[in-house]
Parts: sequence; structure tokens; C-alpha cells
Amino acid sequence: MTMPEHPTIALIGPGAIGTTIAAALHEAGRRPTICGRSAQESLTLRFDGEDIVVPGPVRTDPTGIEGRFDLVFVAVKSTQIEKAAPWLSALCDARTVVCVLQNGVEQKARVAPYVPGSPVLPSVVWFPAQREPDSSVRLRGKPRLTVPDTPMAGTVVAALQGTRCSVDVAADFTSVAWKKLLQNAVAGLMVLTGRRAGIFSRTDIAGLSLAYLRECLAVARAEGAVLGDEVPQEIVDKFQGFPPAMGTSILADRQAGRPLEWDIRNGVVRRYGRSHGIPTPISDLVVPLLAAASDGPG
Repeated sequence: MTMPEHPTIALIGPGAIGTTIAAALHEAGRRPTICGRSAQESLTLRFDGEDIVVPGPVRTDPTGIEGRFDLVFVAVKSTQIEKAAPWLSALCDARTVVCVLQNGVEQKARVAPYVPGSPVLPSVVWFPAQREPDSSVRLRGKPRLTVPDTPMAGTVVAALQGTRCSVDVAADFTSVAWKKLLQNAVAGLMVLTGRRAGIFSRTDIAGLSLAYLRECLAVARAEGAVLGDEVPQEIVDKFQGFPPAMGTSILADRQAGRPLEWDIRNGVVRRYGRSHGIPTPISDLVVPLLAAASDGPG
């Protein structure tokens, strides 16, 4: 798929991830149309003592959109896809590449029903970004995306070429996506304990994390991921190396009383495990607790 010389780009969801992508594009002289629930005159990305201010406005009415776009980044969470459906209808047609910036390994299956005819490109987001109390976004690391090696990948690579956000094209995207999912899955323990990354310094939590990750690894391999036995320990080591006060998006959602992405991050392991006949005893405990924390009642 060939990228037009001057592609039109839209972004749905100016949260932490969306603001980072919008800032990278703006800094390189590519101004995306930004769409969201709340009106904002601008977006601010903070990093290393610097700010990038992305001029708005954030558009809030999909009926005001005229024409369709070459590339649409979907940066809303999986729990918000249905609410974003009017935007997808307004922005996309058969030539629009829809790049999904979400967690999980089911991005294409979940978004495709809302953009019939449009090619959907999943991605893995490899950077920590967090919304601050003043509505700015704090970026803690170099922005990087991984996308599968398909003709659609060229559109995203071209759009972000020369920006501070790099794009890797993976021949084995399945393995990359499942490795990130393992990381997201074990972060669910932060929700259940109500604690930040420092919790992984406990030997009991580290041991539980390893057992859970090995369970997830078995399911990932059944789904075609090529991941070594060392991956669970690498992920635990990574969490133990984070600043003790560092949180994660699912913990922030829990603390704010928002719905949790428990199904795409944790429930998927139990669902796929059952389909392959793989026992998932830890998932059988973790998933109902996360679901109840998210959805209640009570």
C-alpha cells in the first residue's frame, strides 16, 4: 500500500498514548485531526524537561467531519471501542488504514466490525506515558511501535518517519504481541494488591508472578508465539527494575474507578487456554477478581 505524498491523518483518543503520537507527528510538521470525548484547545507532552504543545482543537462531534482519511490511529482503550464507533464511521472508508494502538492480541478482531472494508493494522506500543493531574502527558521513555510486516505497515512507517516515534516492522508479530501481553497480564497483580511496581520486590509476589507468567507462556506458545523459557524471568526482572512508585494504566484505571481492560489483558489467557485444553489455575483466580473489581456489582 503506497502512502500519499501528503497523507491525511486522524487520531481517536488523545489520552497518554494518543497525545504522544499526536506530539510526534506535530513536531515533524504533520498535523493530525484529533478526535475525542472532551473539548481541548491543545495537548501537552512533557519529557526530559521539555514540552511539546500540540494545537487543537480536539474535535468532539463526528458529524462535523468532512471527507475520509488515509490513516487513522485508534488510541482509545478496548473498553471504549463501541463509544468510538461514530468516529470510525466518520473518518474511515475502504482506503483508510486503521492502526490500533491498544493492548492485547485481539485488536484486529475487536476493531474490524466497526470499520467494514477498511484494513486494520494491530500494533504493540512500547513506551510508558502517563496522564498528569493538569491533563498533560508525561512520557517516560523513547516512543516505539511494532507493527506486523504487511503492505499496510508502510503507511504507518511513512507517517512516523523522521519523528521521535520509531516503528519496527516484525515478521513474527505474533511472538512480539504475546510477549507484551504477558507483561500486561502480570501487571494485573498490581490492581489486586493496590500497589505499584515496588510490590514485585517481594519474594512471594515475584514467585507468584513467575508461576502466572509460565502459565501465560504455555498459552502463548499454543497460539503460535515463539518465546523462550527465559521470558517469564525477564519480565519479572523488568518489573523489579522499575522505580518502586511506577504504576501502570490498568492500576490508574482501578484507582479512578474506570472499567478495566481485564478481558483483553488477562481473560484472553484463560479463554485461549480452555480452547487448547491447557490448565490455567492462576488465571482462574485472577480473572474473576479483576472482572469483579472492574464491573461489580457492589
